[in-house]
Amino acid sequence: MPDLLTRNEDGVLVLTMNRPDAMNALTSEMTTLMLDALRGAVDNDDVGCVLVTGAGPRAFCSGGDVKAMASGTKNAGTFESKVNDLRGRMEVSRLLHEMPLPTVAMVNGVAAGAGLSIALACDMRYVGRSARMTTAFAKVGFSGDFGGHYFLHRLIGTAKARELYFTADILDSAKIDALGLANRVVDDAQLEAETMAFCKKLAAGPRVAHALMKGNMKIAEEGTLVEALEGEAWRLTRARDTEDHKEAARAFVEKRKPVFKGR
Repeated sequence: MPDLLTRNEDGVLVLTMNRPDAMNALTSEMTTLMLDALRGAVDNDDVGCVLVTGAGPRAFCSGGDVKAMASGTKNAGTFESKVNDLRGRMEVSRLLHEMPLPTVAMVNGVAAGAGLSIALACDMRYVGRSARMTTAFAKVGFSGDFGGHYFLHRLIGTAKARELYFTADILDSAKIDALGLANRVVDDAQLEAETMAFCKKLAAGPRVAHALMKGNMKIAEEGTLVEALEGEAWRLTRARDTEDHKEAARAFVEKRKPVFKGR
């Protein structure tokens, strides 16, 4: 079986990290397959939302494969080649955060290290009641990767983010919810059904508008107020010309639900 499973369900591209015996620890194959799937989804009219999760009940993703690190199998190559390899694989986080589609992490168990970073890179997180999150890096003498510092301090503030990186404390679902890291905490038995229902709703929505919203959010995170206002003006004017907007306006007048085509 491949390290990443993919399927399309009603416009939702489901990416399942598939190493349940290793708590879905990342491999080069997994990140390569994920990069290919994410890049392919951008221009695929059959995809309106991306859902990332892990196989089995134990873990979303435990991060890097510590057993492989301990065996020394990941130590080959020059310093520069190892930096370039890691940076290339970390494009997973950038794509999840910036691609013009809504992205959702379904956290079904442990999200640790780079696994936590991948969950935080997504636009939203549905979290199972038994889920746990931890930066984990300090416990193995690492500093962190896959953009976790960038995402965590924006979500919960720099002081708390520093604390979680320095201590590698484990957060249960109640703490995850209290910190605002979960959009929804769901009982484990209902996690998949509720997350899929949410993702299908997004996939059936106005896809051009969703893409424009993500562009606005990027400016909001990194730019000035003036840049945000100018970006919003440009994107709203662009959205006004879409078939989806015109359909939604007709549906409002006719008191019916709009049928979006993604155009």
